[in-house]
Amino acid sequence: MKFEEIAAVSGKGGLFTVLKPTKTGVILESLDGKKSKLVVGADAQVSILSEISIYTHTTDGATPLKEVMQKIHAEFEGDTGLDKKSGPDELKSFLKHVLPDYDEDRVYVSDIKKLVTWYNLLSKIAPESFASTAEDTAETEETTSEE
Repeated sequence: MKFEEIAAVSGKGGLFTVLKPTKTGVILESLDGKKSKLVVGADAQVSILSEISIYTHTTDGATPLKEVMQKIHAEFEGDTGLDKKSGPDELKSFLKHVLPDYDEDRVYVSDIKKLVTWYNLLSKIAPESFASTAEDTAETEETTSEE
């Protein structure tokens, strides 16, 4: 499963797999094990994980979520020891450890909770989604050399 196939819906907990578009929205399937399907309309805010970034103080201004999750996976290998009940200070120090230049004024504790919750879920059901950027780079170079 790739980050391009996984979505979050504003107002709905958890993550979803994008199944297919419809005339008025998109059909999603939950990743929580229940495999319940959900049809969201065009008025719903659906965010694909590959398009989400975390604010930083770097020149780019943000780091893609996939890179952050790959750093977490490289260091913690599926077990952060955190959950959504972890305290604010613990969550902030965790993100500071993983992404030292994150923007503390623009990244809220609720955002860090989502990051931890999403990482924990994906590490259980789709650890292959943390494939290294080296593989992504190789795929991009293959496509470029074919042209």
